[in-house]
Amino acid sequence: MTYASYLALDELLRLQRPRSQPVEHDELLFIVIHQVYELWFKVLLHELDRAKRDFTDGALFGAIHTFQRMRTILKTLVQQLDVLETMTPLSFAAFRSRLETASGFQSAQFRELEFALGHKRAAVLGELARHPAGLARAQRRLGERSLVDHFYDFLAGRGVTIPESLRTKPVAEPTVPDETVQRGLLDLYRGAPDVAILLELMTDFDEGLQEWRYRHVKLVERTIGTRQGTGGSPGAEFLKRTLFQSVFPDLWAIRHEM
Repeated sequence: MTYASYLALDELLRLQRPRSQPVEHDELLFIVIHQVYELWFKVLLHELDRAKRDFTDGALFGAIHTFQRMRTILKTLVQQLDVLETMTPLSFAAFRSRLETASGFQSAQFRELEFALGHKRAAVLGELARHPAGLARAQRRLGERSLVDHFYDFLAGRGVTIPESLRTKPVAEPTVPDETVQRGLLDLYRGAPDVAILLELMTDFDEGLQEWRYRHVKLVERTIGTRQGTGGSPGAEFLKRTLFQSVFPDLWAIRHEM
Protein backbone atom coordinates (compact mmCIF):
# COMPACT_ATOMS: atom_id res chain seq x y z
CA MET A 1 0.00 0.00 0.00
CA THR A 2 1.28 3.47 -0.90
CA TYR A 3 0.01 7.01 -0.36
CA ALA A 4 -1.04 7.19 -4.02
CA SER A 5 -2.79 3.82 -4.09
CA TYR A 6 -4.61 4.33 -0.77
CA LEU A 7 -6.02 7.66 -1.96
CA ALA A 8 -6.52 6.47 -5.56
CA LEU A 9 -4.60 9.55 -6.68
CA ASP A 10 -4.06 8.45 -10.28
CA GLU A 11 -7.82 8.11 -10.75
CA LEU A 12 -8.57 11.27 -8.77
CA LEU A 13 -6.20 13.50 -10.72
CA ARG A 14 -7.64 12.32 -14.04
CA LEU A 15 -11.11 13.58 -13.10
CA GLN A 16 -10.42 17.26 -13.90
CA ARG A 17 -11.29 17.60 -17.59
CA PRO A 18 -11.54 21.18 -18.87
CA ARG A 19 -13.71 21.45 -21.99
CA SER A 20 -12.57 24.79 -23.39
CA GLN A 21 -10.28 24.71 -26.45
CA PRO A 22 -7.73 26.06 -25.98
CA VAL A 23 -8.08 25.49 -22.23
CA GLU A 24 -9.01 28.64 -20.32
CA HIS A 25 -6.75 29.11 -17.32
CA ASP A 26 -9.52 29.43 -14.68
CA GLU A 27 -11.55 26.43 -15.81
CA LEU A 28 -9.38 24.03 -13.80
CA LEU A 29 -10.00 26.06 -10.63
CA PHE A 30 -13.75 26.07 -11.31
CA ILE A 31 -13.83 22.30 -11.74
CA VAL A 32 -11.67 21.53 -8.71
CA ILE A 33 -13.65 23.79 -6.37
CA HIS A 34 -16.94 22.16 -7.34
CA GLN A 35 -15.54 18.65 -7.14
CA VAL A 36 -14.22 19.43 -3.66
CA TYR A 37 -17.67 20.74 -2.70
CA GLU A 38 -19.18 17.43 -3.73
CA LEU A 39 -16.61 15.58 -1.61
CA TRP A 40 -17.48 17.74 1.41
CA PHE A 41 -21.18 17.16 0.73
CA LYS A 42 -20.42 13.42 0.87
CA VAL A 43 -18.71 13.87 4.25
CA LEU A 44 -21.58 16.01 5.58
CA LEU A 45 -24.10 13.34 4.60
CA HIS A 46 -21.94 10.77 6.38
CA GLU A 47 -21.85 12.95 9.51
CA LEU A 48 -25.58 13.69 9.34
CA ASP A 49 -26.29 9.97 9.41
CA ARG A 50 -24.10 9.79 12.52
CA ALA A 51 -25.97 12.72 14.09
CA LYS A 52 -29.27 10.94 13.48
CA ARG A 53 -27.99 7.88 15.33
CA ASP A 54 -26.61 10.06 18.13
CA PHE A 55 -30.00 11.69 18.60
CA THR A 56 -32.03 8.50 18.58
CA ASP A 57 -29.54 6.81 20.92
CA GLY A 58 -29.61 9.79 23.28
CA ALA A 59 -25.84 10.18 22.86
CA LEU A 60 -25.39 13.77 24.01
CA PHE A 61 -21.60 13.96 23.80
CA GLY A 62 -21.55 12.09 20.51
CA ALA A 63 -23.99 14.63 19.07
CA ILE A 64 -21.89 17.51 20.41
CA HIS A 65 -18.79 16.13 18.69
CA THR A 66 -20.64 15.52 15.41
CA PHE A 67 -22.08 19.04 15.29
CA GLN A 68 -18.68 20.54 16.08
CA ARG A 69 -17.26 18.71 13.07
CA MET A 70 -20.13 19.65 10.76
CA ARG A 71 -19.90 23.32 11.74
CA THR A 72 -16.17 23.28 10.98
CA ILE A 73 -16.86 21.74 7.57
CA LEU A 74 -19.32 24.54 6.81
CA LYS A 75 -16.65 27.10 7.67
CA THR A 76 -14.38 25.37 5.16
CA LEU A 77 -17.09 25.53 2.49
CA VAL A 78 -17.39 29.28 3.02
CA GLN A 79 -13.61 29.74 2.84
CA GLN A 80 -13.50 27.94 -0.50
CA LEU A 81 -15.69 30.70 -1.92
CA ASP A 82 -12.86 33.12 -1.19
CA VAL A 83 -10.72 31.15 -3.62
CA LEU A 84 -13.44 30.97 -6.27
CA GLU A 85 -13.99 34.72 -6.02
CA THR A 86 -10.48 35.28 -7.36
CA MET A 87 -11.99 34.30 -10.74
CA THR A 88 -13.29 37.39 -12.50
CA PRO A 89 -16.59 37.55 -14.42
CA LEU A 90 -14.59 37.82 -17.66
CA SER A 91 -12.61 34.69 -16.79
CA PHE A 92 -15.81 32.75 -16.14
CA ALA A 93 -17.45 34.07 -19.30
CA ALA A 94 -14.53 32.72 -21.31
CA PHE A 95 -15.57 29.10 -20.64
CA ARG A 96 -19.15 29.41 -19.34
CA SER A 97 -20.67 28.18 -22.61
CA ARG A 98 -18.83 24.87 -22.16
CA LEU A 99 -21.07 24.07 -19.20
CA GLU A 100 -23.98 23.85 -21.70
CA THR A 101 -26.96 22.50 -19.69
CA ALA A 102 -24.97 21.75 -16.53
CA SER A 103 -26.00 23.62 -13.37
CA GLY A 104 -25.38 23.49 -9.64
CA PHE A 105 -29.13 23.05 -9.26
CA GLN A 106 -28.50 19.50 -10.50
CA SER A 107 -26.33 18.58 -7.48
CA ALA A 108 -27.99 15.42 -6.20
CA GLN A 109 -25.92 15.43 -3.01
CA PHE A 110 -27.00 18.96 -2.12
CA ARG A 111 -30.62 17.87 -2.51
CA GLU A 112 -29.83 14.90 -0.29
CA LEU A 113 -28.43 17.31 2.29
CA GLU A 114 -31.52 19.48 2.21
CA PHE A 115 -33.82 16.47 2.56
CA ALA A 116 -31.73 14.95 5.34
CA LEU A 117 -31.92 18.25 7.23
CA GLY A 118 -35.71 18.42 6.84
CA HIS A 119 -36.04 20.94 3.99
CA LYS A 120 -38.15 18.54 1.94
CA ARG A 121 -40.01 19.29 -1.29
CA ALA A 122 -40.54 16.67 -3.96
CA ALA A 123 -40.84 19.32 -6.70
CA VAL A 124 -37.06 19.78 -6.95
CA LEU A 125 -36.54 16.14 -7.91
CA GLY A 126 -37.33 17.10 -11.49
CA GLU A 127 -33.93 18.81 -11.67
CA LEU A 128 -32.31 15.37 -11.33
CA ALA A 129 -34.25 13.67 -14.11
CA ARG A 130 -31.10 13.20 -16.23
CA HIS A 131 -29.10 11.79 -13.32
CA PRO A 132 -30.86 8.51 -12.43
CA ALA A 133 -28.42 7.43 -9.70
CA GLY A 134 -28.57 10.83 -8.02
CA LEU A 135 -32.35 10.92 -8.35
CA ALA A 136 -32.61 7.54 -6.63
CA ARG A 137 -30.45 8.70 -3.73
CA ALA A 138 -32.45 11.91 -3.31
CA GLN A 139 -35.73 9.99 -3.42
CA ARG A 140 -34.43 7.70 -0.70
CA ARG A 141 -33.56 10.70 1.48
CA LEU A 142 -36.98 12.20 0.82
CA GLY A 143 -38.55 9.02 2.18
CA GLU A 144 -36.37 8.83 5.30
CA ARG A 145 -36.83 10.51 8.66
CA SER A 146 -34.98 13.80 8.75
CA LEU A 147 -32.38 14.98 11.26
CA VAL A 148 -35.12 16.95 13.02
CA ASP A 149 -37.30 13.83 13.32
CA HIS A 150 -34.40 12.10 15.09
CA PHE A 151 -33.90 15.21 17.22
CA TYR A 152 -37.44 14.69 18.52
CA ASP A 153 -36.30 11.25 19.74
CA PHE A 154 -33.51 12.93 21.70
CA LEU A 155 -35.84 15.56 23.16
CA ALA A 156 -38.39 12.95 24.17
CA GLY A 157 -35.64 11.10 26.02
CA ARG A 158 -34.97 14.33 27.94
CA GLY A 159 -38.59 14.69 28.99
CA VAL A 160 -39.82 17.07 26.26
CA THR A 161 -43.36 16.46 25.05
CA ILE A 162 -43.41 15.88 21.30
CA PRO A 163 -46.90 16.38 19.86
CA GLU A 164 -48.43 13.40 18.10
CA SER A 165 -48.91 15.53 14.99
CA LEU A 166 -45.13 15.76 14.64
CA ARG A 167 -44.61 12.08 15.32
CA THR A 168 -47.11 11.02 12.67
CA LYS A 169 -46.30 13.68 10.06
CA PRO A 170 -45.42 12.06 6.71
CA VAL A 171 -41.64 11.85 6.40
CA ALA A 172 -41.70 13.53 2.97
CA GLU A 173 -43.11 16.75 4.46
CA PRO A 174 -40.80 19.59 5.61
CA THR A 175 -40.02 20.53 9.20
CA VAL A 176 -42.55 22.82 10.87
CA PRO A 177 -42.07 24.86 14.07
CA ASP A 178 -44.07 23.88 17.13
CA GLU A 179 -44.80 25.83 20.32
CA THR A 180 -44.85 22.73 22.54
CA VAL A 181 -41.36 21.78 21.38
CA GLN A 182 -40.23 25.37 21.92
CA ARG A 183 -41.40 25.32 25.55
CA GLY A 184 -39.49 22.09 26.08
CA LEU A 185 -36.35 23.58 24.58
CA LEU A 186 -36.58 26.57 26.92
CA ASP A 187 -36.82 24.21 29.88
CA LEU A 188 -33.67 22.39 28.72
CA TYR A 189 -31.79 25.65 28.26
CA ARG A 190 -32.67 26.65 31.82
CA GLY A 191 -32.27 23.30 33.53
CA ALA A 192 -29.78 21.22 31.54
CA PRO A 193 -26.56 23.15 30.82
CA ASP A 194 -24.96 20.16 29.10
CA VAL A 195 -27.85 19.93 26.64
CA ALA A 196 -27.72 23.71 26.17
CA ILE A 197 -24.18 23.30 24.78
CA LEU A 198 -25.55 20.97 22.11
CA LEU A 199 -28.46 23.30 21.31
CA GLU A 200 -26.07 26.20 20.78
CA LEU A 201 -23.88 24.09 18.49
CA MET A 202 -26.97 23.19 16.49
CA THR A 203 -27.79 26.88 16.20
CA ASP A 204 -24.19 27.53 15.09
CA PHE A 205 -24.56 24.86 12.42
CA ASP A 206 -27.86 26.34 11.24
CA GLU A 207 -26.32 29.82 11.07
CA GLY A 208 -23.31 28.43 9.21
CA LEU A 209 -25.52 26.90 6.54
CA GLN A 210 -27.33 30.21 6.09
CA GLU A 211 -23.97 31.97 5.88
CA TRP A 212 -22.87 29.60 3.10
CA ARG A 213 -26.12 30.24 1.22
CA TYR A 214 -25.61 34.00 1.50
CA ARG A 215 -22.01 33.86 0.29
CA HIS A 216 -23.08 31.61 -2.57
CA VAL A 217 -25.73 34.12 -3.65
CA LYS A 218 -23.21 36.97 -3.58
CA LEU A 219 -20.73 34.90 -5.58
CA VAL A 220 -23.35 34.26 -8.28
CA GLU A 221 -24.32 37.95 -8.34
CA ARG A 222 -20.67 38.96 -8.56
CA THR A 223 -19.98 36.54 -11.41
CA ILE A 224 -23.08 36.73 -13.63
CA GLY A 225 -25.19 39.51 -12.10
CA THR A 226 -28.92 39.06 -12.66
CA ARG A 227 -28.53 36.88 -15.73
CA GLN A 228 -30.06 33.42 -15.93
CA GLY A 229 -27.87 30.68 -14.50
CA THR A 230 -26.20 27.92 -16.49
CA GLY A 231 -28.46 25.23 -17.86
CA GLY A 232 -31.43 27.62 -17.72
CA SER A 233 -31.39 27.70 -13.91
CA PRO A 234 -33.02 30.75 -12.28
CA GLY A 235 -29.74 32.17 -10.97
CA ALA A 236 -29.22 34.62 -8.13
CA GLU A 237 -32.83 35.76 -7.77
CA PHE A 238 -33.98 32.24 -6.99
CA LEU A 239 -31.08 31.64 -4.62
CA LYS A 240 -32.05 34.76 -2.67
CA ARG A 241 -35.39 33.13 -1.84
CA THR A 242 -33.56 30.26 -0.14
CA LEU A 243 -31.77 32.54 2.33
CA PHE A 244 -32.60 32.36 6.03
CA GLN A 245 -34.30 28.96 5.80
CA SER A 246 -33.75 27.42 9.21
CA VAL A 247 -32.94 23.79 9.80
CA PHE A 248 -34.06 24.13 13.43
CA PRO A 249 -36.80 26.81 13.42
CA ASP A 250 -37.76 26.07 17.03
CA LEU A 251 -34.28 27.02 18.23
CA TRP A 252 -34.57 30.42 16.57
CA ALA A 253 -38.14 31.02 17.71
CA ILE A 254 -37.17 31.04 21.41
CA ARG A 255 -34.18 33.41 21.30
CA HIS A 256 -36.18 36.38 22.57
CA GLU A 257 -37.40 34.41 25.59
CA MET A 258 -34.01 33.57 27.04
